[in-house]
Amino acid sequence: MKFTVKTGTPPDIATDCLVVPRGKAHTIAEKLGVEEQVLLALETTRNETGEVTKLALNGRPSRLLVVGKAQATSAADYRKDMAATAKALADLDVADATLCVGDFEVRDLGAYRKVRLALDAVSVASYRFDAYKSKKPKPRKLRRVGVVGINRVEARRATRDAQALLEGMELAKDLGNQPPNVCDPAFVAEAAQALAGDKVRVDVIDEAQMAELGMGAFLSVTQGTRKPAKLISVHYRGGAADAAPTVLIGKGITFDTGGTNMKGFAGMADMKFDMCGAASVLGVAKAVIAAELPINVVAMVAAAENMPGGAASRPSDIVTTMSGQTVEIQNTDAEGRLVLCDAMTYAERFTPRAVVDIATLTGAQVTALGHHASALYANDDALAAALSEAGERSADRMWRMPLWDEYQAQLKSNFADMKNIGGSAAGSITAACFLSRFAKAFPWAHLDIAGTAFGQGRSSGRPTPALFEYLLAVGANGG
Repeated sequence: MKFTVKTGTPPDIATDCLVVPRGKAHTIAEKLGVEEQVLLALETTRNETGEVTKLALNGRPSRLLVVGKAQATSAADYRKDMAATAKALADLDVADATLCVGDFEVRDLGAYRKVRLALDAVSVASYRFDAYKSKKPKPRKLRRVGVVGINRVEARRATRDAQALLEGMELAKDLGNQPPNVCDPAFVAEAAQALAGDKVRVDVIDEAQMAELGMGAFLSVTQGTRKPAKLISVHYRGGAADAAPTVLIGKGITFDTGGTNMKGFAGMADMKFDMCGAASVLGVAKAVIAAELPINVVAMVAAAENMPGGAASRPSDIVTTMSGQTVEIQNTDAEGRLVLCDAMTYAERFTPRAVVDIATLTGAQVTALGHHASALYANDDALAAALSEAGERSADRMWRMPLWDEYQAQLKSNFADMKNIGGSAAGSITAACFLSRFAKAFPWAHLDIAGTAFGQGRSSGRPTPALFEYLLAVGANGG
């Protein structure tokens, strides 16, 4: 999909499909010479948010889409209009479409955001994953989407960012949707290495190197599988040489059986999505590279497979983390925090300006927030606010949860410095409390995305949009 900025008025624009708001449909229909046809169609359709009226025309454009209400709308209603428009475009037999974005009257929404909301909706609606179907569905014809009638400087910036996010979301979703017999830690490492290039270096640490570094927690997770673990770091240098990087760390459990504490049958097939944190981290790295943001980023992936076996970890095992702290493993199905804690300690060497870890960490997050919002924890208020604002702008929302000291007591162990679980109460919170013990050296946030990263058997790509918005703001504020 290619996004562009076009010039001209509707009768002069070369396009297969023109998208206009209901409030301007009459005027544009006059210019196209199809006034009677459009008025007749509008008389039989509803003046409502999300309503899309499709008209077939003779000549070019061959299609006209009339969208939404005739009156000015709110940003929320405009978002719904664009989602409905994008879905309609994805199903049309047209190669090129043009959105008359400037004609949509939206309260409290500037040119940049109007374009982004429209094009980001097209990105979501146009995605498909059919790599393993022997009979491919008919490919969608839509290849180009342009915007017109809006400030060109802002429109160009918005199309650049939307194009970059499209590339990042496709990577994040593709990785999440891969079957686990294909997408193992080595596969994830290869996907990361494909990002290497100008300003980008990729490092991959194997299990022998992890052992030398003292990553006992990380290695305990991978003991029961024949698939070697990988700690992957994608270094993007778009900012000043001495500027501290933002570090993103993704949980990359490519399949999670639960290990010795094996999960039940229900939901086991979805455990290929336990690497969606890693997928989103690599997705946002690709978006940052494509947008050439003026910042430094380290995108880290802690990739492993959690399987039962003769060498697998047992409940009551005690391991020593890279930080030197010891952990009593009371549940081998609480493995994500074990790979993340060593990755967080490793991240200290980059002297980060901030660290954000992203993980499908707990079922308790789904119980607390459902599938609409990710859970946000942080030891820094400014970082938490920046992430929350990015989530609101991108409609990839998150909700800040408490990280109070009172919850830390649930991690007390009789035999080690801490347990890896805190009991059934407040499971998402105590998981975050566990990770917070490894985040003393930097501003840190944790996103528990168990409820938002996937649904109905598909990867959502979240929270790639929110993370990209956050990094756009970091770049705009000087890195």
